[in-house]
Amino acid sequence: MHTLLWILLVTLIDGLVSFVGVFTLALKDKTLKKILFILVAFSAGAMIGGSLLHLLAESFEALDVDSAMLIFITGFSLFFVIERFLHWHHCHADGKCDVHAYSYLVLFGDGIHNFIDGLVIAAAFITDINLGLVTSFVIIGHEIPQEIGDFAVLLHGGMKKRKALLYNFISQLTAVLGGLVGFIWMNDQLRAFMLPFAAGGFMYIAASDLIPELHKEPKLSKSTVAFAFFIAGILFMLAVKMVAHG
Repeated sequence: MHTLLWILLVTLIDGLVSFVGVFTLALKDKTLKKILFILVAFSAGAMIGGSLLHLLAESFEALDVDSAMLIFITGFSLFFVIERFLHWHHCHADGKCDVHAYSYLVLFGDGIHNFIDGLVIAAAFITDINLGLVTSFVIIGHEIPQEIGDFAVLLHGGMKKRKALLYNFISQLTAVLGGLVGFIWMNDQLRAFMLPFAAGGFMYIAASDLIPELHKEPKLSKSTVAFAFFIAGILFMLAVKMVAHG
């Protein structure tokens, strides 16, 4: 029961992250871009660190290296396919996207994304509470810049602010459903599969989405700051692992 409460709490918090977009309305574009740039840099590092140092490393306890790596590659590849066919996108640094006419498809794609996030959170908490907290931090940390971008896209696509917030929240709440499904039906085999699978998915997001956003900054000084936050994200995940293992 304790594990279920953690899963429900974290997935609900993940759902509430959808409201972060409303706070950006009062910010100047220049200020918002600076905040997003730092968030993206730190998230990229934390996502890579969480993927390799926590999820993939933990999977080696239940799977042989070859099996874990094949599932890792499967997760990476499937996220690529889903992004291509469901138009998953993460509008970070500039809040602009090329799919303004696909607002409802964006919500549908994010709903599936969040459901999988819920499954991953459930698998991590069932494995170990500390791993669950680390995984949740990585997922929620990535959701913040993503939700800001998604909110901007929905507004740009013609949705009213209140409707955009409501629909985005409903889409985000599929994480709670994923968490419940994961808790009820998760077994050792599925849990062992979900850890390297999620690691591959996180690696895809960091490598194909977040890091390319950082490369769009032409100024060396800002790129250096971004790299510093990127390294900070990796070191943070390393520190968490060291503390968790005494």
